[in-house]
Amino acid sequence: MEIGRPRFVFRDEIFARRPHRAASVRFAGLWVCGSLAALASPTVAIVGPRAPSAGGLARAHDIAAEVSRAGVCVVSGLALGIDGSAHAGALVGTTPTVGVLGGGHRCFFPKRNRELATRMLARGGAVLSPFPPDEPARPPQFLQRNGVVAALADAVVVVEAASRSGALNTASWAADLGIDVLAFPGDVDRALAAGCNALIRDGATLVRDADDVLEALGIARGEAQNETAAVAAGSPVDASTEHDSLAARIVRALRAEPRHAEELSELTGAAIGEVVGALVRLEIEGHIQRRDMLRFALVRGRP
Repeated sequence: MEIGRPRFVFRDEIFARRPHRAASVRFAGLWVCGSLAALASPTVAIVGPRAPSAGGLARAHDIAAEVSRAGVCVVSGLALGIDGSAHAGALVGTTPTVGVLGGGHRCFFPKRNRELATRMLARGGAVLSPFPPDEPARPPQFLQRNGVVAALADAVVVVEAASRSGALNTASWAADLGIDVLAFPGDVDRALAAGCNALIRDGATLVRDADDVLEALGIARGEAQNETAAVAAGSPVDASTEHDSLAARIVRALRAEPRHAEELSELTGAAIGEVVGALVRLEIEGHIQRRDMLRFALVRGRP
């Protein structure tokens, strides 16, 4: 099943708002599904591991949601983990998000994020690939994918990274292209903090929250950009009209007891990034409450 009919777009069109970047990249163009309009906005790549910590997963989602509300297009690699959580977070915001595949559109990988890609396209975003539509995803191709993610960004934010990781490869591409690299610091004893701490040691900008990211992009968060949840959250969950929605499945799972996001992912069969996005919307709407970082409970008396 395809997510759309990809078309080939030459790099001069892709980098119409960043013409200086077109001369620096190695690809002639990209295969594109969806709209490239969001690339006219400020862009930030949010990257990290496929197996992040719960805190890193939540941070990627929340940062993406906040910068998206501020008019920033979130770019990432549509992988599991941090990438998927960043895209899902951007969908809570107001600015379309752009994903880059490590293979062709007709060989979509990872399959678990196909539904996420479909939602991105429906919200005016795009799914891109440097590879022809029928090209399967292979490990070496993800390094090239990382280069495309970096090239599309005005800044690259590394949420978590081990001492050797794809996120560090993306940061390396960014540094080579003269793109600012931002990183979240972490405990020196944590393996997933080692890469970020090394980036900061070597000159990357230390960031703590969305405001730091926006400041690095030269963006002041305005009142009009701070529209809270009502736009993205939609109407309250009503199990009678949304029987098959992820939000309704989460509500049903929480009726028994409080649960962690990862447990909800297993129970609902949805990707963790999708689950985190739905949990944030339910929390904003007042249907659930957060017990700790990613553990939630149903608010009794609500649908």
